[in-house]
Amino acid sequence: MSKLFQYTFLILTLALATSHSHANSQINDRAALADLKVGQAVFLIDIADAKKMNFYLKVIQGTFKGMQAQGVTPDFVMVYIGPSVQYLSTSPTAEIEDKHSALLMEIETNVEKLAALGIKQEICAVATRVFGIDNKTLLPDLNLVGDGFISLIGYQAQGYHLVPVY
Repeated sequence: MSKLFQYTFLILTLALATSHSHANSQINDRAALADLKVGQAVFLIDIADAKKMNFYLKVIQGTFKGMQAQGVTPDFVMVYIGPSVQYLSTSPTAEIEDKHSALLMEIETNVEKLAALGIKQEICAVATRVFGIDNKTLLPDLNLVGDGFISLIGYQAQGYHLVPVY
Protein backbone atom coordinates (compact mmCIF):
# COMPACT_ATOMS: atom_id res chain seq x y z
CA MET A 1 0.00 0.00 0.00
CA SER A 2 1.17 3.50 -0.74
CA LYS A 3 1.77 5.95 2.09
CA LEU A 4 -0.98 8.20 0.72
CA PHE A 5 -3.47 5.33 0.80
CA GLN A 6 -2.41 4.38 4.33
CA TYR A 7 -2.72 7.96 5.50
CA THR A 8 -6.16 8.39 3.87
CA PHE A 9 -7.35 5.07 5.34
CA LEU A 10 -6.18 6.13 8.82
CA ILE A 11 -7.94 9.51 8.58
CA LEU A 12 -11.20 7.90 7.40
CA THR A 13 -11.06 5.27 10.14
CA LEU A 14 -10.53 7.92 12.82
CA ALA A 15 -13.31 10.09 11.40
CA LEU A 16 -15.76 7.19 11.39
CA ALA A 17 -14.81 6.15 14.90
CA THR A 18 -15.21 9.71 16.20
CA SER A 19 -18.56 10.28 14.48
CA HIS A 20 -19.82 6.89 15.70
CA SER A 21 -18.95 7.68 19.30
CA HIS A 22 -20.71 11.06 19.11
CA ALA A 23 -23.74 9.50 17.46
CA ASN A 24 -24.20 7.15 20.39
CA SER A 25 -23.85 9.82 23.07
CA GLN A 26 -26.68 12.15 24.02
CA ILE A 27 -26.05 15.74 23.05
CA ASN A 28 -27.06 18.09 25.87
CA ASP A 29 -25.91 20.91 28.09
CA ARG A 30 -25.89 18.94 31.35
CA ALA A 31 -22.57 20.29 32.61
CA ALA A 32 -23.48 23.92 31.98
CA LEU A 33 -27.00 23.64 33.37
CA ALA A 34 -26.06 21.44 36.36
CA ASP A 35 -28.74 22.03 39.03
CA LEU A 36 -30.12 25.17 37.42
CA LYS A 37 -33.90 25.52 37.71
CA VAL A 38 -34.38 28.88 35.93
CA GLY A 39 -32.16 30.28 33.19
CA GLN A 40 -32.24 34.08 33.18
CA ALA A 41 -30.83 35.71 30.06
CA VAL A 42 -31.00 39.16 28.53
CA PHE A 43 -30.24 39.12 24.81
CA LEU A 44 -28.76 42.31 23.39
CA ILE A 45 -29.90 42.40 19.74
CA ASP A 46 -27.75 44.82 17.74
CA ILE A 47 -27.80 43.59 14.14
CA ALA A 48 -27.73 45.66 10.96
CA ASP A 49 -28.40 42.75 8.57
CA ALA A 50 -32.08 41.75 8.31
CA LYS A 51 -31.34 38.16 7.24
CA LYS A 52 -28.92 37.66 10.12
CA MET A 53 -31.38 39.18 12.57
CA ASN A 54 -34.17 36.87 11.42
CA PHE A 55 -31.80 33.90 11.76
CA TYR A 56 -31.01 34.79 15.37
CA LEU A 57 -34.68 35.30 16.23
CA LYS A 58 -35.17 31.66 15.21
CA VAL A 59 -32.07 30.54 17.13
CA ILE A 60 -33.32 32.20 20.34
CA GLN A 61 -36.62 30.33 20.00
CA GLY A 62 -34.61 27.12 19.74
CA THR A 63 -32.52 28.06 22.77
CA PHE A 64 -35.69 28.68 24.78
CA LYS A 65 -37.15 25.30 23.77
CA GLY A 66 -33.80 23.56 24.33
CA MET A 67 -33.63 24.79 27.91
CA GLN A 68 -37.19 23.65 28.53
CA ALA A 69 -36.43 20.22 27.08
CA GLN A 70 -33.53 19.92 29.53
CA GLY A 71 -35.69 20.75 32.53
CA VAL A 72 -34.72 24.40 32.96
CA THR A 73 -37.33 27.16 32.91
CA PRO A 74 -36.13 29.89 30.55
CA ASP A 75 -36.68 33.49 31.66
CA PHE A 76 -35.59 35.51 28.65
CA VAL A 77 -35.64 39.21 27.82
CA MET A 78 -34.61 40.60 24.45
CA VAL A 79 -33.48 44.21 24.08
CA TYR A 80 -33.34 45.57 20.52
CA ILE A 81 -30.94 48.46 19.99
CA GLY A 82 -29.10 50.09 17.13
CA PRO A 83 -29.94 49.25 13.51
CA SER A 84 -32.07 46.27 14.55
CA VAL A 85 -34.97 48.64 15.20
CA GLN A 86 -35.28 49.36 11.47
CA TYR A 87 -36.87 45.93 10.97
CA LEU A 88 -39.39 46.16 13.81
CA SER A 89 -41.87 48.69 12.45
CA THR A 90 -45.20 48.21 10.70
CA SER A 91 -44.17 51.16 8.55
CA PRO A 92 -40.48 50.76 7.62
CA THR A 93 -38.65 53.25 5.46
CA ALA A 94 -39.08 52.84 1.70
CA GLU A 95 -35.47 51.69 1.39
CA ILE A 96 -35.88 48.97 4.05
CA GLU A 97 -39.24 47.91 2.57
CA ASP A 98 -37.83 47.64 -0.97
CA LYS A 99 -34.76 45.75 0.13
CA HIS A 100 -36.33 43.35 2.68
CA SER A 101 -40.13 43.17 2.20
CA ALA A 102 -40.53 39.37 2.46
CA LEU A 103 -37.97 39.14 5.24
CA LEU A 104 -39.78 41.83 7.25
CA MET A 105 -42.85 39.60 7.33
CA GLU A 106 -40.72 36.71 8.64
CA ILE A 107 -39.17 38.94 11.28
CA GLU A 108 -42.64 40.06 12.41
CA THR A 109 -43.78 36.43 12.61
CA ASN A 110 -40.70 35.50 14.66
CA VAL A 111 -41.26 38.42 17.03
CA GLU A 112 -44.81 37.10 17.52
CA LYS A 113 -43.52 33.55 18.13
CA LEU A 114 -41.03 34.83 20.71
CA ALA A 115 -43.83 36.70 22.48
CA ALA A 116 -46.04 33.59 22.40
CA LEU A 117 -43.25 31.72 24.23
CA GLY A 118 -43.43 34.36 26.95
CA ILE A 119 -40.19 36.10 26.05
CA LYS A 120 -40.21 39.81 26.96
CA GLN A 121 -39.05 42.04 24.14
CA GLU A 122 -37.95 45.63 24.58
CA ILE A 123 -36.99 48.19 21.98
CA CYS A 124 -34.79 51.19 22.68
CA ALA A 125 -36.30 54.67 22.18
CA VAL A 126 -32.83 56.13 21.65
CA ALA A 127 -32.37 53.77 18.68
CA THR A 128 -35.83 54.43 17.23
CA ARG A 129 -35.09 58.17 17.39
CA VAL A 130 -31.66 57.77 15.77
CA PHE A 131 -33.04 55.59 12.96
CA GLY A 132 -36.16 57.71 12.41
CA ILE A 133 -38.70 55.08 13.45
CA ASP A 134 -42.10 56.37 14.56
CA ASN A 135 -42.75 54.69 17.91
CA LYS A 136 -46.46 54.43 17.04
CA THR A 137 -45.54 51.97 14.27
CA LEU A 138 -43.57 49.49 16.41
CA LEU A 139 -44.63 45.85 16.25
CA PRO A 140 -47.27 45.25 18.92
CA ASP A 141 -45.29 42.65 20.91
CA LEU A 142 -42.50 45.13 21.67
CA ASN A 143 -42.25 47.23 24.81
CA LEU A 144 -40.69 50.65 24.19
CA VAL A 145 -38.08 51.58 26.82
CA GLY A 146 -36.22 54.85 27.25
CA ASP A 147 -32.72 53.44 26.83
CA GLY A 148 -31.76 49.88 25.95
CA PHE A 149 -28.45 50.17 27.79
CA ILE A 150 -30.29 51.06 30.99
CA SER A 151 -32.49 47.98 30.51
CA LEU A 152 -29.39 45.82 30.09
CA ILE A 153 -27.80 47.22 33.23
CA GLY A 154 -31.02 46.74 35.20
CA TYR A 155 -31.61 43.17 34.07
CA GLN A 156 -28.02 42.21 34.77
CA ALA A 157 -28.32 43.71 38.26
CA GLN A 158 -31.38 41.46 38.74
CA GLY A 159 -29.34 38.36 37.91
CA TYR A 160 -29.97 38.04 34.17
CA HIS A 161 -26.93 37.00 32.14
CA LEU A 162 -25.97 39.04 29.08
CA VAL A 163 -26.05 37.29 25.72
CA PRO A 164 -24.80 39.73 23.07
CA VAL A 165 -26.10 39.06 19.54
CA TYR A 166 -24.32 41.11 16.89
